Formats: sequence, structure tokens, C-alpha cells
Amino acid sequence: KLDEIKTKLNNYVGKSVLIKYNLGIIGHEAKIKELYNNVFLVELENNINKEIKSFSYNDVITKTIKINF
Repeated sequence: KLDEIKTKLNNYVGKSVLIKYNLGIIGHEAKIKELYNNVFLVELENNINKEIKSFSYNDVITKTIKINF
């Protein structure tokens, strides 16, 4: 499962996705920036400022966050 997530995210580095977190209450268009061993970085696409957030692959596995590719 972990390898599947890393592979899928790797295919979307530099591309926009929709990320939902906080039980799906907060959703943002985000660009996958970088992948590391335990976490990945996304840049939230917001006209006012650029915000970088990190999430763990476990967040995806446990459905703490949802990524719509």
C-alpha cells in the first residue's frame, strides 16, 4: 500500500491535485512539491500567498487526508 501511494504521488509531482483534510472540511487545490522517505510536501494554491504543508504517507493510508488526482 505504501509503495502504491509513493508511486502515485511521484507521478503527480509538479501537478495540481485536490487535498481534503480535517475530516474533509478543508479542501485545497495543491501542487505536489517533493517526496521524502516518510513525508511529502504540497504547496497550497492560494492567490494571496504560497503555503507549504507536509503530510505523511500514513495520513493517506489512514484516510486522515484524501487526495483527488
